[in-house]
Amino acid sequence: MNLLRAFLCLVLFAGAATAAAASSQQRAEELFERYQALAAAFDPAAADLYADDAVITNRRTYPTGEVRELSLPAGQYKELVRASMPLAKSRGDTNTYSDVEYAIEGDKVRVTAQRYSELKKYTSTLVLVLGPGPDGSWQVLEEHSESRP
Repeated sequence: MNLLRAFLCLVLFAGAATAAAASSQQRAEELFERYQALAAAFDPAAADLYADDAVITNRRTYPTGEVRELSLPAGQYKELVRASMPLAKSRGDTNTYSDVEYAIEGDKVRVTAQRYSELKKYTSTLVLVLGPGPDGSWQVLEEHSESRP
């Protein structure tokens, strides 16, 4: 009887873990869709998707081949996002995303996508780590991007 009880517990645990992973991916997909929609609408509220302590990095490759790694504090980045929306709108600076992949990492989800800049006509990799913030709402916890001038 103990073997049967242990087996049932294992099955229930595996089912709960699978359901939690599915729920995490669904929440990540919803947040990434909102991320794309707010950016496409040039809505400054896109900045509110980021956690106050989000890790923001950018790898910028210059025409000379020089590469610079930049890191911004989340608060500064959020202000930059808010301030840049009107200019992005006036320039038609939009992005499209393809090859989107979701990877469950504990209670977080790593989203990897190819981002195409309609303005600058190049594709680069975007990686977001999404997960629950202190209040339980899902946020962008990390953003790792690539860019060109």
